[in-house]
Amino acid sequence: MSGAVEVSFEFFPPNDAAMGQQLWACVQRLAPLKPKFVSVTYGADGSTRSRTHDLVVRMLRETDLVVAPHLTCVGATREEVLGIARDYWRHGIRHLVALRGDPPDAESGARHRPHEGGFAYAADLVRGLREVAAFEISVAAYPEGHPESAGAAADIVNLGRKIDAGANRAITQFFFDTDAYLRFRDRCAAAGIRAPIVPGILPITRFAQLRRFAARCGASVPEWLSRRFEGLDEDPETRRLIAANVAIEQVQRLRAEGVDEFHFYTLNRAELTYAICHALGLRAGDPAAHAAVA
Repeated sequence: MSGAVEVSFEFFPPNDAAMGQQLWACVQRLAPLKPKFVSVTYGADGSTRSRTHDLVVRMLRETDLVVAPHLTCVGATREEVLGIARDYWRHGIRHLVALRGDPPDAESGARHRPHEGGFAYAADLVRGLREVAAFEISVAAYPEGHPESAGAAADIVNLGRKIDAGANRAITQFFFDTDAYLRFRDRCAAAGIRAPIVPGILPITRFAQLRRFAARCGASVPEWLSRRFEGLDEDPETRRLIAANVAIEQVQRLRAEGVDEFHFYTLNRAELTYAICHALGLRAGDPAAHAAVA
């Protein structure tokens, strides 16, 4: 094991008032763990972009969290994207997550086509953001390969381009084959990529939902994992226990391999992420930590 553990959390903008309450309860529960930053996802349509902006501004106003909005290349010109970045900088945002993004109709099999007048790929976006201000920039990495990738070697080359363009770290797509992440980390190091490769951890709330996520992003679902959730469709309590156990085993294995930073895809639910962080040794007992949310 290496040094102290650092964590970050991903949230997504709520669609309605009930989801908004759930999200804010999640923020209040996790903020005392003092994450390095929290990211907020960003969709291809204008309404989602607006909700992302509103959530980011509220977090800045009402918490002490370091907020890192997502920015993508999809559905906007270069100047529109850079205008959003400049606005974030004016609001005090210093960290962004720069992604190529998926087309709005990706679930129907549509492939990425660069927007006319827009950034083509994430490396181009990173380069553009570097011209706006001195942001800290995180980008995506794919231990099991991007669904549109030409192969494992191409994934490493593409990640290298993003780091060379100015990205500070890579956050991986979620995975359950820990050996795949470790092999990917080794290949990155062999290719001269020195930036941190932070593992993305997805606590499993609903297994059917996980399968859909995995099919879209190219992550494998090992047979051993499927067996653990067999017969639990109507047993949410046991599912939560199994899910916590799976994730805790995963992060403990990664800790043993020298990993000391984790990014959690919370799905706006705090319970599992909080339990996993507790198992990593993070505590919310420091009175100063509880001031993170006003």
